[in-house]
Amino acid sequence: MLQNTAIRTPVGISLGAIAGAVSRYYLALWLIQLFGTEFPHSILIINVSGCFVMGFFTTLALGRLIAIHPDIRLLVTTGFLGSYTTFSTYELDLAKLPQERRLEIYLVYWLSSAVLALFSLLLGNLLAEFIRIKEES
Repeated sequence: MLQNTAIRTPVGISLGAIAGAVSRYYLALWLIQLFGTEFPHSILIINVSGCFVMGFFTTLALGRLIAIHPDIRLLVTTGFLGSYTTFSTYELDLAKLPQERRLEIYLVYWLSSAVLALFSLLLGNLLAEFIRIKEES
């Protein structure tokens, strides 16, 4: 059954995603206990560490410095790191653009991702607050 790539690939990604999500959850809990909640240390550390691992792993794997089976690459990058932090994937995509000499797209992607993500978060907050107020009245 796992000889079939159509089955093996999503299974590998799913296993990596489970491990990434659980790792993020427990690491965040531990970091919150360690540093408190005044500054989002846990998210910052998780995002930065995920970006570090994404850069390190992809450079080794895709740069052919070490031989890693494509299924393991997907398990680690798409599965584990994609679940641990989607920020690492964003940064990987962002890092490729200057190398491809696409600086204008780099700037638009960088700015729009940050601004639109914050705007979407605030919009979601407003919508949830609106629904809560409607429910109470």
